[in-house]
Amino acid sequence: MSDHASEQSGTTPAPGMVAVVGAGAMGSGIAQVAAQAGHEVVLVDARDGAAQEAVERLRSTLGRLADKGRIGADEAAAAGGRLGVAEDLRTLPSCRLVIEAVVEDLEVKREIFAALAARQDADTILASNTSSLSITAIAEGIAHPDRIIGLHFFNPPPLMRLVEVVRGARSGTDSVDDACELVRAWGKTPVRCASTPGFIVNRVARPFYGEAQRMVAEGIADAATIDAALRGAGFRMGPLELTDLIGQDVNLAVGTSVWEQTDHDARYEPTAYQQDLVARGALGRKTGHGVYRYDESDQAVDASPDEAAVERLVGGPVRTDPVARTLAMLVNEALAVVVRGEATAEDVDTAMRLGANYPRGPIEWGREIGFDVIKAQLEELAEIYPGGRYRPSKALSQDLPGVGASTGLRPPG
Repeated sequence: MSDHASEQSGTTPAPGMVAVVGAGAMGSGIAQVAAQAGHEVVLVDARDGAAQEAVERLRSTLGRLADKGRIGADEAAAAGGRLGVAEDLRTLPSCRLVIEAVVEDLEVKREIFAALAARQDADTILASNTSSLSITAIAEGIAHPDRIIGLHFFNPPPLMRLVEVVRGARSGTDSVDDACELVRAWGKTPVRCASTPGFIVNRVARPFYGEAQRMVAEGIADAATIDAALRGAGFRMGPLELTDLIGQDVNLAVGTSVWEQTDHDARYEPTAYQQDLVARGALGRKTGHGVYRYDESDQAVDASPDEAAVERLVGGPVRTDPVARTLAMLVNEALAVVVRGEATAEDVDTAMRLGANYPRGPIEWGREIGFDVIKAQLEELAEIYPGGRYRPSKALSQDLPGVGASTGLRPPG
């Protein structure tokens, strides 16, 4: 647990009105979490009837949870009764918190926040569920920007424990603290981070996908073999099968956004391999074909690994070892977040365990492998592949608070 995630408040905060702008999957899921936590919740959506439809779906969902014994029937009825709708932003009541969960378009979000800032109380927390846009940019020119923060929930919100609590350049400490306390009262684990491209999870995870794609394109091993190697290291899914599940187009869009927002840093450059998949319409499970081909039950039909190759590659030279090469990049990226002051080491590890389902946090993993080993591996890769992608973070040579000493162990496998 992170320092922030383990903080205990003396009392449970009294529920207040929560509004959710956007009645899609994410907005509806957030509304469900808030209603089950005891808040009166108001949904609003630009499409006529969408908010009411979402409320009806949520009440059905709560009923099914009760039927399965997941929650009590009284709890389901009470939570459903706390859900309501507003016609538009002008008719929203005064709220303790408003969470925006609409399309990832900066200008659309800025219009929403300007309207909210003009009508809500000055101490109402205004939060965006954006996964890729700058909270600083969203708040620019809007009244009382100290109350504007990011609350990045993970899909599906009722099940995923992590919430990234994002501070923009002008977000107030009180707003961030209050949001963390509220999120914790909802049974979630908040981690704090600065408003930087990809926040924690979507930035640190880029090498998990990118290294696998590069190794397949280079002919080091086939996709199934690389996926098997990473599963053997404890990851629930290999990177290539995971991008098929996410959608190659969705994964590429997130990666491209991070790359563009970091001035085309070579660390995040999208691969030609994935760009070609998207160009061919091979988007993964949803199209029946991505890295793998899928049958009618969504089972991959061409995903048998070469187990002998897995044994040969893991523990060998870093260039051809899917585990060592991927972990070196993940550790490097995680440490870079810490050394830039964007999040603590403990919050980075918590975020990657809970938000990306990693078996261990990358910094914890780096301690076990040895930061000196990671640095040597990256220097070796940088010689083979010049251009800046594999440049070691200066954090590998620094004594950072909360990072700790390395032990010099080799990676698992």
